[in-house]
Amino acid sequence: MPDPSSYRPAPGTVPDAPGVYRFRDPSGRVIYVGKAKSLRNRLNSYFADTWSLHARTQQMVTTAAAVDWVTVASEVEALQLEFSWIKEFDPRFNVKYRDDKSYPFLAVTLNEEFPRLQVMRGAKRKGVRYFGPYSHAWAIRETLDLLLRVFPARTCSTGVFKRAGQIGRPCLLGYIGKCSAPCVGSVTAEQHRAIVDDFCDFMAGRTDTFVKRLEHDMLQASEDLEFERAARLRDDIAALRKAMEKQTVVFGDGTDADVVAFAEDPLEAAVQVFHVRDGRVRGQRGWVVEKVEDLTTGDLVHHFCSQVYGAEHGEGDVPRELLVPALPPDAEALESWLTEHRGTRVHLRVPQRGDKRSLLDTVARNAGEALARHKLRRAGDLTTRSKALDEIAEALGMDSAPLRIECFDVSQIQGTDVVASMVVFEDGLPRKSEYRRFAVRGTADGGGTDDLAAMSEVLRRRFARYRAQAEPEAGAGPEPEAGPEPEAEPEAGAEPEAEAVSETAPETGPETAPETGPETAGSAPDDVATSDLPGIDPMTGRPRRFAYPPQLVVVDGGAPQVNAVAAVLSDLGITDVALCGLAKRLEEVWLPGDDFPVILPRTSEALYLLQRVRDEAHRFAITFHRQRRSKRMTASGLDNIPGLGETRRKALLRHFGSMKRLGAASVDEVTEVPGVGRRTAEAVLAALNPAPAAEAGAAAAGGAEENGPAVSPGGAGRTRAGANRSRVARPAPSAPEGAQPASEEAPLVAEEGTDLR
Repeated sequence: MPDPSSYRPAPGTVPDAPGVYRFRDPSGRVIYVGKAKSLRNRLNSYFADTWSLHARTQQMVTTAAAVDWVTVASEVEALQLEFSWIKEFDPRFNVKYRDDKSYPFLAVTLNEEFPRLQVMRGAKRKGVRYFGPYSHAWAIRETLDLLLRVFPARTCSTGVFKRAGQIGRPCLLGYIGKCSAPCVGSVTAEQHRAIVDDFCDFMAGRTDTFVKRLEHDMLQASEDLEFERAARLRDDIAALRKAMEKQTVVFGDGTDADVVAFAEDPLEAAVQVFHVRDGRVRGQRGWVVEKVEDLTTGDLVHHFCSQVYGAEHGEGDVPRELLVPALPPDAEALESWLTEHRGTRVHLRVPQRGDKRSLLDTVARNAGEALARHKLRRAGDLTTRSKALDEIAEALGMDSAPLRIECFDVSQIQGTDVVASMVVFEDGLPRKSEYRRFAVRGTADGGGTDDLAAMSEVLRRRFARYRAQAEPEAGAGPEPEAGPEPEAEPEAGAEPEAEAVSETAPETGPETAPETGPETAGSAPDDVATSDLPGIDPMTGRPRRFAYPPQLVVVDGGAPQVNAVAAVLSDLGITDVALCGLAKRLEEVWLPGDDFPVILPRTSEALYLLQRVRDEAHRFAITFHRQRRSKRMTASGLDNIPGLGETRRKALLRHFGSMKRLGAASVDEVTEVPGVGRRTAEAVLAALNPAPAAEAGAAAAGGAEENGPAVSPGGAGRTRAGANRSRVARPAPSAPEGAQPASEEAPLVAEEGTDLR
């Protein structure tokens, strides 16, 4: 592999001027072409720090053996030369929209005596007018079938046309009225060309004028009592309107634009284009391309324009307006280049509001769906998954393919709502029932809020649970199970260590989960502790949580995260689990103790699978973090009332309309809410306004004493209502000065049945 320093240009030899540069491999083949406003700055960026480059760029620099350049007068000339070189040399490291010639067009061969309507692909020819592109050839044929009733132009091949002329009999389309049969002289060449011209006008967008003309002819035929001709014109109008319905109306101002959007990840980008002509979406195209550099959205726009609107495209393909999600750095030069191709002014814009912005959002959604479908096709192939696992094992030096992979990620905002996620992939596919979420506890002195400490804590808790369940003789108890239903929410306290829930279950908020013990839950019954299958709960027959170890642990991060987790596994004595980290941006794979990362090929299935696992862990962690943050920001005074769950909280707020009205209500009014008893109502009012509640309770107790003693000696004769009033009316007396304060759990009121005298 060549050393980049061996062919680095000597200082001062690269001009500070716009130009185009080429990297060549040892055999002299061009492997990358790029342009720059300043050749000196751009080329220096490739050689300054090789390890800081994007992984694909790094591979290109280390593959190349020479670099040369050409200076030009302006950025527009640089853009033109870059495009020419990319088409000429087909460099392997350049972004390639390889499908830009595969989409079908509706073509009209105006260069023939009797023009033909047909579906065409590939490079465009002179003398042929193109409409489209369309996403599928059948869409063209379906539209053409409707229009031939109104525009009976020739659609047959040259051989069929000549043969029909020789035998003097038209084809079937001539008999059913979908061809004017110029092959047998039914119409002259001029008449046939007039039909074709009308067809081209209709396809170019002048639809309303043509429909109005047909409507006028239909009414005139009806007045002249030519009812058969009027009926035929009526059917023609219906066919035209049906064809027009297939092209969605977007704008009313005759907009001529291409709307371009991207969906991307560090490895690939999906591109979608909607072609809007005369206010209608006339076609759509899409690609999924490999990102060979660390490209911004603006860079993707530049590559798209320079390749899709190339020299072989006619001027009709370049629209008056390009709507894009971001402008490239060379937007002015790109506009000038496109204007030169079209012959009239072309505008490159980022819509901010209105219908154009809405359409751009729609195209972006289509791009996201296309990228997701592309990934699913790769992930769903068994052969591809097996290849990915084998490549991972080979790259990491594992004895066998990792059938169970666990990936961990931490999510936080400046140390608040610190959470972590664990996702599980088995045989290359996600196993969502095994997903777990962790509420990071930190330490008493406020530690544990940085990513390294949080990651260490989560891995320690996960593998401590595994050891506790795998070695029941050490005194670890069985893992409480949540219940067989996949949608059921495990109790927050059922998982004292992980405070984890399944992906399929809603989150109940681990901050309210009672802690039931230290890291190893309490003692287990003897019959469970001596079970022959420590990973299986003998009561339910289901696997306990965290009972099975992974063959590979993946952490979201680089060398610091990997080394921190390696220290945890070493402390716990875990030696049979492989470990690696996947760093963002450069997509480098880090192993414990290594000074340099493992660079997987960008096209390898191993890197794709590791990236998918990492992205899933990130998604799961950030979703949980947002839930926790949202719950904290919307907390109310009803959240911490014992015995008051989510359903009854909603019922109270729905009944009273606001917390203020609920706090001003009486106990009897609160008990009118279904499911709320008197004791719960008293607790609610005491939590919302404790002082007024105590005064109200004292007044109620005083009223009861006027009618008779609420409590008789020894508690005899005391009514239930009196007992309730007494419990609210008599708060615990204040402790004498200097006395030990009471415990937080000490009751503030006397228990029912206690003599209050």
